[in-house]
Amino acid sequence: MLQKSTKIITTVSDRRCGVDFIRSLFEAGMNVVRMNSAHLGEEGITSIARNCREVSPRIGIIIDTKGPEIRTTTNEDPESKLAFREGMLVQFSGNTTGRTSLRMINLNYPDIARDVRPGQHILIDDGELDFEILSVDSDGGLITARCLNDGELGSRKSVNIPGSDIRLPALTDRDRATLAVAARLGVDFVAHSFVRSADDIHAVQAELDALGSDMKIIAKIENQQGVDNFDSILQASYGIMVARGDLGIEVPAERIPVIQHEMISKCIATHHPVIVATQMLHSMITNPRPTRAEISDIASAVYQRADCLMLSGETANGRYPVEAVRTMAGVACEVERSLTATTTADNIPQLADAHVTSFLARQAVVSEREIGTKAIIANALHGRTARFIASFRGSCPVYAICYRRRTMRWLSISYGIKAYYYKDYYTCAQRYPLDALRDFINQGLLTPDDRIAVLGALNGTGATFLEINAVQAILDNAR
Repeated sequence: MLQKSTKIITTVSDRRCGVDFIRSLFEAGMNVVRMNSAHLGEEGITSIARNCREVSPRIGIIIDTKGPEIRTTTNEDPESKLAFREGMLVQFSGNTTGRTSLRMINLNYPDIARDVRPGQHILIDDGELDFEILSVDSDGGLITARCLNDGELGSRKSVNIPGSDIRLPALTDRDRATLAVAARLGVDFVAHSFVRSADDIHAVQAELDALGSDMKIIAKIENQQGVDNFDSILQASYGIMVARGDLGIEVPAERIPVIQHEMISKCIATHHPVIVATQMLHSMITNPRPTRAEISDIASAVYQRADCLMLSGETANGRYPVEAVRTMAGVACEVERSLTATTTADNIPQLADAHVTSFLARQAVVSEREIGTKAIIANALHGRTARFIASFRGSCPVYAICYRRRTMRWLSISYGIKAYYYKDYYTCAQRYPLDALRDFINQGLLTPDDRIAVLGALNGTGATFLEINAVQAILDNAR
């Protein structure tokens, strides 16, 4: 597996989730498996999670919720598509049990007529069909709209209404059932879809608390409300996913690169992992080679120092899943080499907070360029110190010594962190990971003469000291 700092998430479906397949993705450079609950039941979720654990305890697992999503209902003929033509007048209704036809498009949101206004656009199936709202009868629950382009509509397709304030609850009953299954299986992260405000994150956290689960919440930013409320969402979340698919429908497409760059920068400054997702190698769903534009898109995200890049259809149902992972890993490695060659102490990110851990983490990263530190070692109780180190985007190896496998997987989405599990290792008195250092020497990861930076704690609550010394000197002094 290539030694890259940028992590890779792959989406896996229950139709192709065998142990050998997941192992091939892992060996090609995958760090995390994503499950999309919109297409999975309990049996599928269980199969994927079980097979991931069989391949490696290092693989992180993320499950998506559906979130506050609007969809059309089933067509009158569920197996057929409806052909709409430019200029057609159509009515929309919140009749959740009604069938959709050419004259009436029913949605799964009963109060839709109260949340929209004339002049807004209703975009269906990722924007394939565009309807302009002409009038709204909020009392009767009907919307009249004009079709702006030719297109076909299948059953239960996604609906986006840019600029609207949709008041759907943060979690559906299906989401709650999904979280219960995920908690039972020990899934590591939940990526909550269509996050509008920090309140949505608080609702998910309350559900996890009720389940007794310590799953970490990733906020998917994919609508204008999420962009507008990003700062408060960021503070409420473990990490962020820049979900460019629906986001590119909700906001002008030319804004996406700017939004992506701004979100990545804010996440790095506040020590939150950030994932860039959607259509990164979309052409490889059907083709063995990517386009040059896709390669540049991946490179851009790596240059911006995203923690993770995500593949969706490329690995869920594409014809070349392993090749897609290898391609992404190869681009990440090449760009990272370029970044390492130009890194100086001056362009390592500056402190954006007053945390002692943040200060010590930055000094550890700076020590590589200033005095030739070969690696950074951090004890990882919950992974906070390691995440702080990751946010300064150094180029030398960062080894996190974890005493829980759960912590090791939480760090699977953090830039440059190589996590190792040592059972029942961490105590306040045992501040130096001596067993790990000896193992690293035996594995050829370090030599006795290598100078390393060790971040530890005197009180078990985040890093409170930094020692820079030769590996052998640390081992000798600890006797």
